[in-house]
Amino acid sequence: MRANHAFLERFSSHYFIPGHFRLQMPSYKLTYFDTQGFAEVSRQLFILSDTPFESHERTGQSTPFGKMPVLEVDGKQLPQSFAIARYLARKFGYAGKTEWEEAWVDALGDQFKDYLNELLPFLRVAWGTATGDLEELRMSIGEPVKDKFFGILEKQAESCGSGFLVGCSLTWIDLVIVDHMDVVESHLPSFFHGFPSVERVRKSVTETEKIKKWRERRPKRPY
Repeated sequence: MRANHAFLERFSSHYFIPGHFRLQMPSYKLTYFDTQGFAEVSRQLFILSDTPFESHERTGQSTPFGKMPVLEVDGKQLPQSFAIARYLARKFGYAGKTEWEEAWVDALGDQFKDYLNELLPFLRVAWGTATGDLEELRMSIGEPVKDKFFGILEKQAESCGSGFLVGCSLTWIDLVIVDHMDVVESHLPSFFHGFPSVERVRKSVTETEKIKKWRERRPKRPY
């Protein structure tokens, strides 16, 4: 159960609680490039949980693995986008409602990384960061790789029947998939057409009130 921080703050201000028991809100700083990219899911988890955080563009600071994004929690650094998302999701209640659900969310996250690695040669050409025959790559890589992974998601979403991929509530893997679909379709419109249950997941995420408002007001960053 997520702590009601506002209630605890009011409680501690009216009743004497020894200092070492007083609620201490962690300080969060998320550092990334000036793009949505691999930090966007973590930003959305902060928004969903009404948790204040500092957003910083990449500087010359050193990082544990020499990569971005990096999350700082009270000055301690955590690298890797999925490690950050998992950490925040567990803190804020978006990792799954049971241990079994949490394991399935993690499994889909791991499968997504395998899928993305397979898809990247096609995406790099679609995004203009590599050269190649886009249509040939679409037929040899893009379509079969997409159909394999999104077939898994379609079956999972259909069997779940809640409008989410795991359980009956929003988890961080829903955010990952919807953000990925947005990024890809910004260059390849309707690329994910033909997966109605996954589209229902997309609708559930984008119509979540806090996510909807965030998408309307977030800075206009490149993907």
